[in-house]
Amino acid sequence: MILPPVGDLTIELMLIPGLSGYETRVAHAIVTHLDSLGLAHQSDRLGNLRCTLPGDPDLPSVMVFTHMDQLGFIVRKIEPNGLIRIERLGGVPERALPAQAVVLCTKNGDLPGLIANKSHHATLPDEKYKVLPYSELYIDAGFVSKEQAIAAGVQIGTPVTYMPRAMHLANGRIAGTSVDDRAGCAALLKLVEARIGKRGPTVHFVWSVQEEYNLRGVLPAATDLAPAIALQIDLLLACDTPDMTYRGDVALGAGPGLSLYSFHGRGTLNGVIPHPALVELFEDAAAAASLGLQRSAHTGALTDLSYIQFMGNQGVACLDVGFPMRYSHSALEVVDPADLDGLVTLLDAAIGAISPKLNLTR
Repeated sequence: MILPPVGDLTIELMLIPGLSGYETRVAHAIVTHLDSLGLAHQSDRLGNLRCTLPGDPDLPSVMVFTHMDQLGFIVRKIEPNGLIRIERLGGVPERALPAQAVVLCTKNGDLPGLIANKSHHATLPDEKYKVLPYSELYIDAGFVSKEQAIAAGVQIGTPVTYMPRAMHLANGRIAGTSVDDRAGCAALLKLVEARIGKRGPTVHFVWSVQEEYNLRGVLPAATDLAPAIALQIDLLLACDTPDMTYRGDVALGAGPGLSLYSFHGRGTLNGVIPHPALVELFEDAAAAASLGLQRSAHTGALTDLSYIQFMGNQGVACLDVGFPMRYSHSALEVVDPADLDGLVTLLDAAIGAISPKLNLTR
């Protein structure tokens, strides 16, 4: 069976709520596609989903992974009048929260709601340009009492995400929720399809959990697989809008790219300086495939690859490979499926070019 185009897969996965720690529905959708390809798969106790295509045992094994989870909220209090207070989970931008539609994922089903925004007619001049901290915000799901909310399935700890949405924009571009990293999940599925029956190294494909929460959910899978090479798929900050031009040269629609430097720098002293042999491998693969290859270097970004690089007695050769994306962590992110197609082509070409000559010793 042939999988749908990467843009269609991205939208399918974008429309499934999957807060960090609650990725099961996203995993089930991915499993359906792996089953259609006739591939065996397994999950661990945290929920990491993986499948393996065996290859030449004399070549370094590769793990390619991307995260299934999205950021959002957890219910922390239900007021007597039925309004719902929330705790932030992940890097949620507080300035973009009021008036956003959300979904409360209860055991009884998904319930719509909205993050309240004070009526404009009652907003004082000194309030108009003030960003409210999330602790002062609340969700209105229509309930008139705490008891009614509880009876509907809302509890302390109920996961909440942005209301899943997807929109088709001009030039084939897609806007919507959780492009980060459902676009990566879709690209990884297409990479699995592309690698079936090809020669090369053993490749482990992993859809990981809890990246937006603690960046370490993938570690059990990586520990068990013990790859020599780890390639992580995630967004690259697009810098082609007026507010971002000073940050770099990554542009939407200009193809996949590599992260040459990442560093969090906000209390988490970690990041990735990629293995030079892998950078060269991907640069050569892009040139051979006549692909544009963008380059990114950013402070303020961090992925779960940061922790994998320190694993084992020798460490793991690591590289972040990504797609340009606008408006990260907002309720409406933007991606160009053409960049995702290019990313799949790049990863396929680079993995296929791994040979005994690849020297990972530094």
